[in-house]
Amino acid sequence: MSSVEEMQSGLFGPDRSRQSAGADAGEVDAGEYGPTGRPLPDIPPAPPAPENTHAVIIAMCNQKGGVGKTTTTINLGAALAETGRAVLLVDFDPQGSLSVGLGVNPHTLDRSVYNLLLGREVAIEDVIQATATPGMDLLPANIDLSAAEVQLVSEVAREHTLKRVLDKVRHVYDVILIDCAPSLGLLTVNALTCADRVIIPLEAEFFALRGVALLEDTIAKVRERINPDLELLGIVATRFDTRTLHSREVMDRVVERFGDRVFHTVIRRTVRFPEASAAGEPITAYAPDSAGAEQYRLLAREVLLRCPGA
Repeated sequence: MSSVEEMQSGLFGPDRSRQSAGADAGEVDAGEYGPTGRPLPDIPPAPPAPENTHAVIIAMCNQKGGVGKTTTTINLGAALAETGRAVLLVDFDPQGSLSVGLGVNPHTLDRSVYNLLLGREVAIEDVIQATATPGMDLLPANIDLSAAEVQLVSEVAREHTLKRVLDKVRHVYDVILIDCAPSLGLLTVNALTCADRVIIPLEAEFFALRGVALLEDTIAKVRERINPDLELLGIVATRFDTRTLHSREVMDRVVERFGDRVFHTVIRRTVRFPEASAAGEPITAYAPDSAGAEQYRLLAREVLLRCPGA
């Protein structure tokens, strides 16, 4: 049985033992165990930022669109910046959603990450933009990046192109987050080649499960053939709907398949996230006291716990 089939097996079967006996149909009582069905650990406060800076590069990757990947990149980056980290967000999606989500109009960009990939005359310092969030910068992208996938095919060591770009600023930042395109093409392979870790944002919904095994396969191939240091840091459940049994059943299958690689922190569905994106701000600035902001702060602490030195 394939990995996909293993996760989907029994998804709609009779085993609903995690549902509270007193819960209404379609609702889940998480109790003391939380949405992942495991006891919630004591996640310590974020440690101080390291003195000797050499950025940990984390690729935010999922070839399925609409799973909260860009939202997670923006808000995790902002939460990490609140801990005193110097953070760089890399928009590596031709749609430019990360740039838009931080208030940048991608159609007005004179230079973007595309120019860095295919031109030697542009300095990365001239492309990076400061954001309104202290300690967090942006390397923006626009639709020009869609041409890079075709143009890079003829380049020597094409999988290492982004790595050569980011190596020039690794000493400036503590954490670099790459918002990957929703595909497993050459752009995503570039991101995985330069990354130290991978986070997979996964919507707690049936169809979101289908691509995880393919992505895991791609990560394994990149590790074997190009980047032996690449590791899966974790899978974070996004857009979790506490009202539905379906979300819990999907979560059960993910935890059953990936175990402790699933983050304990779960990002719940709320209208605050699209509101913050429309305002061009991370939720930690748009609604700093909201549950969504607190969830990303907790996720940042869990990421730092799993990734010492970041």
